[in-house]
Amino acid sequence: MAFAVYLLAFRRGVKGFRLIVVGIALGALLSSANRWFSVKADVDTALRAAVWGAGSLSAVGRPAVTMAAVVLAGVAVAAPVAQRRMRRLELGDDTAAMLGVPVERTKVMLVVLGVTATAAVTAAVGPIAFVALAAPQIARRLTGQGGSVDLAGSALVGAVLLLGADIAAQHAIPGVLLPTGAVTVCVGGAYLLVLLVGEGRRGP
Repeated sequence: MAFAVYLLAFRRGVKGFRLIVVGIALGALLSSANRWFSVKADVDTALRAAVWGAGSLSAVGRPAVTMAAVVLAGVAVAAPVAQRRMRRLELGDDTAAMLGVPVERTKVMLVVLGVTATAAVTAAVGPIAFVALAAPQIARRLTGQGGSVDLAGSALVGAVLLLGADIAAQHAIPGVLLPTGAVTVCVGGAYLLVLLVGEGRRGP
């Protein structure tokens, strides 16, 4: 799907807004397809799919953790190169090209690394939402780096958020084990709403 989004968004290069819009459109189509398959599936299969779709760390075993760790180790090897190029891309495509960055190849590399890391974790624990959206914003404010993105800091903040959400999911309601994804949606959604309100008050 990631490459389909990239190809559909490509028009003399890939712009961030167009990539986001195409991704949202394809995501909505695939979400509808998933709902259709859930309706057509038998009850047990549909329930297992619903539990996995909520995202939880409670049923993760050693094989899944090992698989994800191996994939993430490979991503971590390429992360420093991606970090340097990404910071130059933040200056704009034209400026980055003048600084010697192969713009489109770098974007493809970033997409591959991001999708690979996300797929490895999602296969192990399910789709746990909002961590990847909230973690970079929190890392920026903790490090005071403004608009730049620090991959290591964002990853560390994301890990702490996920661990905290899992602990909250286990102990928030006595005797009830909540999906970790339900906690991250509530906390992450509220935090991003606060950010949007703050940006709106600052004005253009």
